[in-house]
Amino acid sequence: MNNYKLIGRAGEGAHGFVFKGLDLRTQKYVALKKVAVNPNVGIPKNIFREICSLRVLKFRNIVKLIEVTSMGSSVILVMEYLPWSLADVLKNYDKSLTLSQIKTYSKMMLNGIDYIHQNHIMHRDMKPANLMISEKGVLKIADFGLARIYDETTPTLYSHQVATRWYRAPELLYGSRNYTQSVDMWSVGCIIAEMVNGQPLFPGETDIEQLAIVLDTLGTPNDETWPELKELPDYNKIVFTPSTPKSWRIILSTADSSTVSLISKILIYNGIRRLTAREALKHEFFRNEPYPCKLSKMPKLKNEAPEMTWNFADFDECLEKLEKK
Repeated sequence: MNNYKLIGRAGEGAHGFVFKGLDLRTQKYVALKKVAVNPNVGIPKNIFREICSLRVLKFRNIVKLIEVTSMGSSVILVMEYLPWSLADVLKNYDKSLTLSQIKTYSKMMLNGIDYIHQNHIMHRDMKPANLMISEKGVLKIADFGLARIYDETTPTLYSHQVATRWYRAPELLYGSRNYTQSVDMWSVGCIIAEMVNGQPLFPGETDIEQLAIVLDTLGTPNDETWPELKELPDYNKIVFTPSTPKSWRIILSTADSSTVSLISKILIYNGIRRLTAREALKHEFFRNEPYPCKLSKMPKLKNEAPEMTWNFADFDECLEKLEKK
């Protein structure tokens, strides 16, 4: 760790704190993610998945893993430093995103998820907070702690307790354990809709409320819209009042026809029929005016707070706070 100087805290993930650091060899900023390791158990499963995924995935729209090192009994992931997330932009940008900007972010997100899927990996936690943005405006997918290899030729049971609730596909809410990469596309559809509306599309406080909001918005599924529904583990555990689907013109009141078309072809119950990332990239949404804008026209947030020099002992202080939560 002698090659790095701590500058300050950059964020807090589900499995560790992230610090902003300076690589003394290159004079470039880096993100330092430190995770405590129990010597009796080894590297946490989620961190191992993240390391493996980032070592395989080398792409312009995926955060770059620079190296993996250690300090005492902790593992430290050194990644490229990206100052903002899409969540930061949606919360702190002083203007509404233009449709051109939404298209640019959507295209970069879809390019990234297409690359991930082509490499037989499911991300399983796509959300605005995990979409990091560089100072030049490039969007990069981060946080692969829930990523899993996906092999459609080999039946595999996966955990349904994945993806942040607001972006969790309905099959996961019904307890499915043999889902596909289409769960990532549901999340993508929710993210694009959130950029359009300026607020989350399905903001449930509990899993049951989450499912209720989805069903109230898209209508009660049936054998035609979701043939496999009755086979899902939690199908009979709760009954919702029947509802008819709302018009997408109401759901996305400010959107044009091509935007509505794209989102409505992603946010459907039957995962087999959801657009893939590659199919979405070919949608008229990206071919119609206004076209995706250049990076120079993308949002830029205000400068960060003044930098401070930190001690590596601060890592341990943060970990102690995390353990108390």
